[in-house]
Amino acid sequence: MCKELTPWEKSVEFHGHICPGLVLGFKATVIALKELGVSRAADEELVAIVENDACGVDAVQVLTGCTLGKGNLIYRDYGKQVYTFGNRKTGEAVRVAVKPGIMERDPEHRQLQDKVMKGGASPEEKELFWQKHHDISQRILHLPDEEFCKVERVRLDFPKKARIFETIICAECGEGAMEPRVRVKNGKMVCLACAGEEYSRGW
Repeated sequence: MCKELTPWEKSVEFHGHICPGLVLGFKATVIALKELGVSRAADEELVAIVENDACGVDAVQVLTGCTLGKGNLIYRDYGKQVYTFGNRKTGEAVRVAVKPGIMERDPEHRQLQDKVMKGGASPEEKELFWQKHHDISQRILHLPDEEFCKVERVRLDFPKKARIFETIICAECGEGAMEPRVRVKNGKMVCLACAGEEYSRGW
């Protein structure tokens, strides 16, 4: 019989590897779910607002069930390790802000990362880099909550639940687009791409 994966192992499996960034999102989410007294959502019961598009967002998806597809994962491009979680049933919400300096690394780790990212690292350097990456991840994972982040209750204006719209065929490219995302161009209905417009829902 296969042993069931822990939430952390599921996050690593989904993300593909262990790294400090994944730990940030994982730990922030665990703390928030505990604060709200909830577990993973089957549908849109929970809402997650992430203020970065880094590794930790993968852990948020795994642990909360909040995804782009369900419309309850909202991305705000602030470049901050801050995560807000809300429970639609109770109206409660918490904001988890990771404390600055948590990701502090030694100079060698930074140099190794630069080499690895540029493809110039030797096999030995790659191994050392990933070992350091793993060590930092473990250190962060086991930090006391009060050292890791600031948690505060907040008022959240919950986004509307996802809706299903009619599909309109673009007069130019022939592809289908959801009704609210089409525009009139030269008297014809066209998609945003053909209309020359970009659509953004918070990112």
